[in-house]
Amino acid sequence: MDAAGLRAWCLQQPGTVEDFPFGPEHSVFKVSGKMFAVSALERRPLEVSVKCEPELAQAFRGSYHAVRPGYHLNKRHWNTVTLDGSLPEQLVRDMIEDSYDLVVSSMSARVRKALAWNPEREQPESAAAASERPVES
Repeated sequence: MDAAGLRAWCLQQPGTVEDFPFGPEHSVFKVSGKMFAVSALERRPLEVSVKCEPELAQAFRGSYHAVRPGYHLNKRHWNTVTLDGSLPEQLVRDMIEDSYDLVVSSMSARVRKALAWNPEREQPESAAAASERPVES
């Protein structure tokens, strides 16, 4: 996934806006004022930080060298993912969707309804499946 694809995928999530609260070099993708993804789209290698359930965050870190604790974020709840081609693009998309879903799930029912949020959409692989995968070199 390249920077344009990352940006497009984030903005495709319902109600998402791109903001620059940390300066023009850091794109922050928010839904209803809450961030779910952060990336310096011009930096190489390209990276994106996404929110994640703590157990799944640990499983991803243990399974993929491209996933590490969130940079300048709560390391229990955020992962920074290096988009160097070592992860399947669909997994990266799933991580972004899951981050969005985690943020939206904590919002009021009124906001969720306004976003037409569907918590039943396909979710990323389980922590168990991620932890069973061998660590990539």
